[in-house]
Amino acid sequence: MTIAEKTRPAQGLNSAVMNGDVSVLMGDSAQPPEQVRDERKRKLTAAFRLFGKYGFDEGVAGHITVRDPELEDHFWVNPMGVSFKQIRMSDLLLVDHQGNVVEGDGYLNGAAFTIHSRIHRQRPDVVAAAHAHSLYGKAWSSLGRLLDPITQDACAFYGDHGLLDTFSGVVLEMGEGEALAQALGQHKALILQNHGLLTVGKSIDEAAWWYITMERSCQAQLLAEAAGQPQLIAPEVALRTRAVVGTELAGIFSFQPLYDVICAEQPDMFD
Repeated sequence: MTIAEKTRPAQGLNSAVMNGDVSVLMGDSAQPPEQVRDERKRKLTAAFRLFGKYGFDEGVAGHITVRDPELEDHFWVNPMGVSFKQIRMSDLLLVDHQGNVVEGDGYLNGAAFTIHSRIHRQRPDVVAAAHAHSLYGKAWSSLGRLLDPITQDACAFYGDHGLLDTFSGVVLEMGEGEALAQALGQHKALILQNHGLLTVGKSIDEAAWWYITMERSCQAQLLAEAAGQPQLIAPEVALRTRAVVGTELAGIFSFQPLYDVICAEQPDMFD
């Protein structure tokens, strides 16, 4: 194989990234539903293991959901009380928008249903949503502020994340779920004051990556403000940067190496 032949796939991928061609990374959109379901459940399980690996778990708090490809008013979610670090694909629950567990054994987290059912209902474009009580996200949320564009990575959220500026306790009432979904609007992420972070995407890949990088952006800003006064990136530059690092394809692409590593490290999650 010549050097030109070796580099052609990478060049094609680079071109796809620049042009926003999601199909290059997501595969054939005409796959049968059962194949799409299996892939979504695999990615969902891997996302939980990654969240566990990065220390995003806090007791029974936290949940990630993915919409079923056939039953679009149903979503797959983790059972309450199973550690992110140990969750297996066979543990996942299929839940409808009325809160009924349609498939799987285990307890449904009431907050998971309240939050995710409202998001999936109000945002038909959202395939996956992630929420956890990770350390830096909940620390930043106590300030009641949006993230500033102080780094290239934080620019992914510039003008594309919201703030729910009230805290009324554990999200168990449907009215609270509605308020959360309203605060999210059409954004990719939400800061829940005195609570934590929530991210969404058109794929598990995207939603999980936005959560991981948003948590790190919270950490970076907390560190920067503890050391001094961060210099903000100019609005027009932040917007241009978001157009590269904050796109759907950028989210999908950024998740792939993490997925490959966790699959190699923890293949038992698919048993």
